[in-house]
Amino acid sequence: MIEIALIRHGTTEWNKLGRLQGRADIPLSPEGRAALAGKRPPAGFEGAPCHVSPLMRARETAALLGFADPLVEPALIEMDWGAYEGRSIAELRADPSAEMAANEARGLDLQPPGGESPRMVLARLRAWLALLPALHPAGTRLVAVTHKGVIRVLLAGATRWNMLGKPPAKLDWKAAHILTVAEDGSFAFGPANQPLNTAPSSSG
Repeated sequence: MIEIALIRHGTTEWNKLGRLQGRADIPLSPEGRAALAGKRPPAGFEGAPCHVSPLMRARETAALLGFADPLVEPALIEMDWGAYEGRSIAELRADPSAEMAANEARGLDLQPPGGESPRMVLARLRAWLALLPALHPAGTRLVAVTHKGVIRVLLAGATRWNMLGKPPAKLDWKAAHILTVAEDGSFAFGPANQPLNTAPSSSG
C-alpha cells in the first residue's frame, strides 16, 4: 500500500477571477505565495518524496512547501479545458454557442471543444497509479502537488461519483487529501482535509 498526500497548488490571479486555467501556465499570485509561506506537508509526510504537475503554479507550490527537487509527473497536469480555457463558468453558461448546460449534464464525459473530459483525465491517472507499486516499496508515503480538477477526478474514481450533483466529500483546497493505492493499482480516497504543517521556527 502506498499513501499519497494530494495538495492543490496555491491561488493564482485567474483563480481569483474565476477563469478556467487548465493548461494555461499561470504563476501563483502574490496572495497565493503569501498563504503558502511557512507551510509544509501534513503530519506523517515530512521528508516524503514529491511528485508535481509540470505547470508553474504547481512547481512554485512544491518549492514553497520545501521540496527542492520534486519529480515532475506529466500525469498530474490539470485537465485540458480546450476552447473553454480562460473563460468563467458563468460566462460559458450565458453563451448559447458554448452549449454549456448540455456539456455539464454529461458529468464524467463533459468535454470542452479541443480539450479533455474528466474520464480521460482519470484514465491517465489510473495508468500512473498502477505503476507506483512497482516503483516504491509498500508503506511508502508520497506528496503529489497537483490541481483541483485532478483531485476531483480521483475522488470520482475512488467513490464512483459520476460528477453530477454534489460530490461525496466537501474538500478544503488549502488542505491535503490522502489517496491510498493498493498493489493492484486500485485506490481509495480519504481521509480528506488534512491540515498542512507549519515549518519550525529558526529563531531561538
